[in-house]
Amino acid sequence: MSSGQPSVQPTVEAVWRIETARLIAALARVTGDVGLAEDLAQDALVAALEQWPSDGVPDNPGAWLTAVARRRYVDGVRRAVTLERKVEELGHQAQPEAVNPMDEIEFDAHVTDDVLRLIFTACHPVLPRDGRVALTLKLVGGLSTEQVARAFLVPVPTMAARITRAKKALTAAKVPFEVPVGAELTPRFASVLEVVYLIFNEGYAATSGESWYRAELCDEAMRLGRMLSALAPDEPEAHGLVALMEIQASRIPARTGPGGEPVTLLEQDRGRWNRLLITHGLAALALAGRSLAGASAGPYVLQAELAACHARAFAAADTDWARIVTLYEILGRLTPSPVIELNRAVAVSMADGAGAALAIVDALADDPALRGYHLLPAVRADLLARLGRPAQARAEFERAAALTGNDSERAHLLRRAAAT
Repeated sequence: MSSGQPSVQPTVEAVWRIETARLIAALARVTGDVGLAEDLAQDALVAALEQWPSDGVPDNPGAWLTAVARRRYVDGVRRAVTLERKVEELGHQAQPEAVNPMDEIEFDAHVTDDVLRLIFTACHPVLPRDGRVALTLKLVGGLSTEQVARAFLVPVPTMAARITRAKKALTAAKVPFEVPVGAELTPRFASVLEVVYLIFNEGYAATSGESWYRAELCDEAMRLGRMLSALAPDEPEAHGLVALMEIQASRIPARTGPGGEPVTLLEQDRGRWNRLLITHGLAALALAGRSLAGASAGPYVLQAELAACHARAFAAADTDWARIVTLYEILGRLTPSPVIELNRAVAVSMADGAGAALAIVDALADDPALRGYHLLPAVRADLLARLGRPAQARAEFERAAALTGNDSERAHLLRRAAAT
């Protein structure tokens, strides 16, 4: 173990972000209860915060957390068995000796992927759609309730209640901890894809904290996406999601400057983009196209096509903005969303000018789904600056900065305001 650290809390937090999904998933397999699994994982986190400052950080912190959580579960089962035996003795009931449930527990049994099982369990049809997505983000993504609330643009108390109801519903329904097969797979697949992409988005553009992104979440989402595409090789949306995530992730090395400050897409050094990820992403997009077999593309395939438009342009000036506008129009008809419309406005600004885009953005100003969404004033500020209206642009940049929960993005927006 390493010792002598002034503070291990950042280390504990980093380990938690990386290990939480695997930890909760392994515990859920053993306990059969995702709510109990999360409680045990939280107990292990508290133990780490208490013990690591004095004992040092273990060489394998993930294994340490797992061992502590499992020990807590074993102790709880043993206490329950002991209590049951005492009750029987007090009642003078002549019962055969109880079987120790610990004899039936196999902690180290081989599991193809506990995290994948955890996702499908959290996405069970017994839960409403929002509950499935929110719970999986919380359990698998390791996101706080506040971060999940931001992802859904809802108040934190609303999200906290939603997550609690979801866990209770899974426990009450005794949902099995397994990956569904056959006819049960299809109705749960779309929700799982959505969850994986939301996990990726939280990694790609972190809603809070000092860093603009969390690479471990992106990596985990891409890993899960690849597993899903292998599980359903004829499902074009699975391949489309993999393509979308890999092409977007290829930009990560160029998304921040020397000081960690955000660098916008148009300003990025495309020579720093990960060409291997782009190659893999385009190959996955080709697989999606072949799987479609003439059918219409779904939302993930369309978004992957959008990402590919940028990936194929070796310079920002080479981007096919007209094609991007068309793709956003198709996507907006398929899955109407104010966020998609906002993204279409950005593309329109590049294809037809800032004035045409500003009209689209202003039409979104009163949409309740975008209330508190910092990118709405951020996009409006950029358009106003390009139209030569600096005072209004500055005010919008400042409003966007006040709305974001990410420190790096806030600093970037305030710099834009000062420079306008």
